[in-house]
Amino acid sequence: MGFGRVGVADGVERRGHVLLLAGDAAVRRGGVLVAPGVNVAALAMVPAGVLLGCGVPADMVCLEGVRDPNTVLTRLRVAVGATGPLFVYVSGRLTADRRGRRLHVALAGTTTGSVRYTSLPWEWLVGELRSRSTGAATVVVDLVADRAAWPLVGEYGTLPGLAGLPGVEAFGVVRGPGTPAGDGAAGGVSGYTRQWIDQLGRAPVRPSNVELHVLAVGSAGLAPGTLVVPSARELEMRSAAASGHPHHDPAPMPAPVSLPVPVPDPRPGPGPVSGLGAEEPGPGSAAVGDPRARLHALAVGGRHEEADALARAWEQAVVERWGRVSAEAVQCVEIRADLARMAGDFVSAARLWMDAGRARLQWQGVDAAEVCDAATGALYCWTQVRDRAEALAVGPELVGLLMALPLLDPDHLRLAELRLEALRTPDRSRSLHP
Repeated sequence: MGFGRVGVADGVERRGHVLLLAGDAAVRRGGVLVAPGVNVAALAMVPAGVLLGCGVPADMVCLEGVRDPNTVLTRLRVAVGATGPLFVYVSGRLTADRRGRRLHVALAGTTTGSVRYTSLPWEWLVGELRSRSTGAATVVVDLVADRAAWPLVGEYGTLPGLAGLPGVEAFGVVRGPGTPAGDGAAGGVSGYTRQWIDQLGRAPVRPSNVELHVLAVGSAGLAPGTLVVPSARELEMRSAAASGHPHHDPAPMPAPVSLPVPVPDPRPGPGPVSGLGAEEPGPGSAAVGDPRARLHALAVGGRHEEADALARAWEQAVVERWGRVSAEAVQCVEIRADLARMAGDFVSAARLWMDAGRARLQWQGVDAAEVCDAATGALYCWTQVRDRAEALAVGPELVGLLMALPLLDPDHLRLAELRLEALRTPDRSRSLHP
């Protein structure tokens, strides 16, 4: 059976387009809050097909240092006119025209007095996307709102105009004036963008855009008050609508959305909420649907008992269909481990990560990345356990798992052994918690 040429449908060649726009940097008191050029340079290292999520031929255009908004508009129109999928990334400073109270993406050289002439009006971006007639479009933003724009962002409670655009998925974060780039930042790359890049490079199968967004939000160490698009509540409502059970919540979400900051997780493997970005589980989970967006919404909303109960129900349905030692069931254990971590129950999180690591070890072997990730996750959670007796109860089992993994970073095993030794010597345990 032939499949024809890649990227050809109805006789028309489909060609995707990736447009990466670096606006003006956001700087406060000599510190860089967002370095859009660095963000774009890092994202440009990801193949266009990976960003687009398909294998059609594609063009990639990076815009940095542009001063004329009409130049950006011209490039945007070319991108929107692509016959294949479209990926648009915008990073930089969000500002506002104080006279007209309209949001703009500041470009190189934009000043308070020149906003109307030297920056890209937000409505231009939305208008061009609205005019697109073919192919799916993904918009990702990593922005810092300045003092002129932040009050408007608070009034809108979202980025105006993006919601409801046909065929357009929009994701991103907008931080307020003076907020740091996030715990996930590395090499000048903003935390949220860095997590998108890391997850795209790590996963054997590309996660969906929603999963990438969830993972990035959970791993980036976002400051409280950061606007997240879509928010946890919006994801929850989407999940409920997709399952045919609309969620009614009379309490309005504050704007901008204020998310509890998750505990930073320095694992080299999957970041926080890693299980929520794992491959789709098998049909055995159909009894309760795919609740990952719902689980994330509950967890970041502080409703940890509800999240745990839902995760357990999902795990039970998967176990009944696939068995307790199946890959699908182990993914559920990993999800519960991250939910426990987000709830601050580091003892349970460490034990669950160990359970997942041992299960994967049985069929994947000592050199599997997932096994090492689970062991590293267990180690991190164990280091957060402050109760001496509880840490002592978990430590020997963890050391045994680490010893079974010769390819794991040897520093991990040394750290565990030193901490366990110190825990067994009460007069030295103070050194564990400076």
